[in-house]
Amino acid sequence: MFAAFRRRAFSLIELVIVVVIIGIIGAIAIPRMSRGAEGAADSAVKANIAVLRNAVDLYKTEQGSYPTVAKFVDQLTTYTDGNGDTQATKDTTFVYGPYLRAVPPLPVGPQKGLTKVAGSAAADVGWVYNETTGAITPNTGTLADAKGVKYTDY
Repeated sequence: MFAAFRRRAFSLIELVIVVVIIGIIGAIAIPRMSRGAEGAADSAVKANIAVLRNAVDLYKTEQGSYPTVAKFVDQLTTYTDGNGDTQATKDTTFVYGPYLRAVPPLPVGPQKGLTKVAGSAAADVGWVYNETTGAITPNTGTLADAKGVKYTDY
């Protein structure tokens, strides 16, 4: 009776080997997963910048000028007329846009989650926009991605 019970149990050596194998797998997997999260944030910044720049370029193509800093969100998320005036509904005068559903939130840095667009960096600003050139950059200061490239250089 005792012999049958002993054959079904694991020995201490077998348990130690299993724990070591799990530790090795964990040591390999955890750093890879954390790098994947960093890469995802970097990709999100690139994607959000591309969306914003495409919207600004389309607005410029249709309107002949870039959106203004003061009306940036309204001019890109509602209908506009040829003068850049905005309205929530489309009619025969307000035929352009909307170019965005909403301004995407900044996915990295101390201003993470902010959607505000301004002409200069500030604590409550997610995106910095230059209405003269149409350039838009994330408000991340000198913060860099996993490869050492500053987000503002994207």
